[in-house]
Amino acid sequence: MTSVDHRQPGHAPELRAAARHMGRRRFLTGTGAAAALAFAVNLPGTGVAGAAELDPARLTADPFTLGVASGDPLPDSVLLWTRLAPAPFQADSGLPARRVTVDWELALDEGFRGVVRRGRATAHPEFHHAVHVEADRLAPGRVYYYRFRAGRHTSPVGRTRTAPAARSLPSALTVGLVSCQRYDQGHFTAYRHLAREDLDLVLHLGDYLYEYAVNDTGGARAYPAGTLPALFRRETVTLEDYRLRYALYKSDPDLRAAHAAHPFVVTWDDHETENNYAGDVSEDEVPAEEFLLRRAAAYRAYWENMPLRRPQLPRGPALTLHRRLHWGRLAQFDVLDTRQYRSDQAYGDGWQYPGPESEDPSRTLTGAAQESWLINGWHRSDALWNVVPQQVTFARRYNATTLPSKVSMDSWDGYPASRDRVLAGARAAGVENLMVLTGDVHVHYGFDIKRDFDDPDSRTVGTEIVTSSITSGGDGSARPSNWKTLMAANPHLRFFNGLRGYATVALGREVARTDFRTVSHVTTPGAPLTTAASFVTEAGDPGLKPA
Repeated sequence: MTSVDHRQPGHAPELRAAARHMGRRRFLTGTGAAAALAFAVNLPGTGVAGAAELDPARLTADPFTLGVASGDPLPDSVLLWTRLAPAPFQADSGLPARRVTVDWELALDEGFRGVVRRGRATAHPEFHHAVHVEADRLAPGRVYYYRFRAGRHTSPVGRTRTAPAARSLPSALTVGLVSCQRYDQGHFTAYRHLAREDLDLVLHLGDYLYEYAVNDTGGARAYPAGTLPALFRRETVTLEDYRLRYALYKSDPDLRAAHAAHPFVVTWDDHETENNYAGDVSEDEVPAEEFLLRRAAAYRAYWENMPLRRPQLPRGPALTLHRRLHWGRLAQFDVLDTRQYRSDQAYGDGWQYPGPESEDPSRTLTGAAQESWLINGWHRSDALWNVVPQQVTFARRYNATTLPSKVSMDSWDGYPASRDRVLAGARAAGVENLMVLTGDVHVHYGFDIKRDFDDPDSRTVGTEIVTSSITSGGDGSARPSNWKTLMAANPHLRFFNGLRGYATVALGREVARTDFRTVSHVTTPGAPLTTAASFVTEAGDPGLKPA
């Protein structure tokens, strides 16, 4: 995928303002102070603090317990990730505060007989021994296999691919859509099925982890009492908390299998930091300076544990996550961040009747700079499909249980002027095949995007595919009692299913096909996979039709 329009984040500064509040809460003492100092460290190679080096031969336990991952493919490059953690549920992951040299290889075959690139990287303790390798000088449109070595230990093998050449027009691209994987509410069985899919790419649309405390038995995981480390039985607040929570999630073999099988393009929603936060506003109503220290911890741990490139390195409580990627001229992906720059929710969380405050034209979900970046990118796009992976429901979504209907203040419905500006920008840019890809709400939706949601007969200007959760919300149900009322209240809603799972979207030169995959249950493992429904969107004729 060709990447353009990155805003370079530069080096990570100290959080001077937040440091003034070191005594306010638990996380602003001890561990929090150490975390604040860690945020001042720059990316390796740009002035990182010089830790002593550990001889990899001294690693007696397997350091690759968290698996491997790849992401953000370009025509000549792909990002390779791992993190060394021989004891992943310890704060130091079982490693001293020393650098570790890691070897990596990239080959054309799984047996590594045709190695095309190899090199060395350094796992720095300041970044929790995470490794981010930007493997370059690769051929476009190729499948590659990769692995890491540290001492006598070799990682699992991952499979990845590069994007097609920039000016090419591929015949097809198939992506998987996933979101909302609360560890204690179910098993990641859907990921086991996703790992077996024939996909070019996986889009993770947010809520990779949840900050809430996990009970002694891991909720639906039903561990024997006392076997889950006590440190998970508190909400994530410190850098140590977030790092250990990622270790818990990546301990799941089905999640590791999905990462090893496909390159991921990731974006976050709220739970990677705190439920329903908005910009620098905490749901807990703590001072912004205090919340920004927590946000810095969350953003730092996110970068350490995701297959993200150097431009996404956080600067304290800021991380430039929105970015543009291409799949030749078939698709342009504008990956959004609808958390970091948004105005506060108009009426707090939950469902509310829209009113004058929510309709204030100054309110924004993306921030002015990201909004301009999105629309300007459309004006320059020559892609057949303009795809927007993002977090919260874009189409109007009335709550079917109330009349007159309420809308969610945490979604685009709570920011209607922001949505109107984006749709006007797409119209001015001549975008014909707009596809918005969404997570967050723990159900499958298929929406037609209307020019005027008050007029069901107005022109359809795009398609929105909302994927259900991997586990969040428990087992769910295909058809809750109010589903007919829900469909009637939203005439542009073409499909609904409340089971867990994921979606796949196959983009072609003439049509895009969406398959909504579901599993019957997640509170116990081993559920089979079902295709609940399939729809197509024709190029030049937006909207969903049964396949």
